[in-house]
Amino acid sequence: MKLIQVVIKPFKLDDVKRALAEIGVAGLTATEIRGTGRAEGRAETYRGAAFASEFLPMVKLEIAVPDDQVAAVIEVVTEAVRAESMGDAKLFVVPLSSVVRIRTGERGDGAI
Repeated sequence: MKLIQVVIKPFKLDDVKRALAEIGVAGLTATEIRGTGRAEGRAETYRGAAFASEFLPMVKLEIAVPDDQVAAVIEVVTEAVRAESMGDAKLFVVPLSSVVRIRTGERGDGAI
């Protein structure tokens, strides 16, 4: 099992959700965050307002998937967010040693 963490621009969230649903991935967690990276010091526009790129509004997605779905998730997320511009997104794949569905006690892939 893997935890895929993706940091995206907020307006790409619906595109990612739609792309994941098309391959059968229904569960994800989305958190509003702020971050900075290589685009530091650039002027950005968000919802019509211009501001310096220090700590841009972003969304962090966390998607737990079985090992056999990792490649498909990476592919569809990459296609959904790519705009060929700096700061499109960042994707991390982290191993999960255990997952437990609290309500039922299921463990492993069945708990995802």
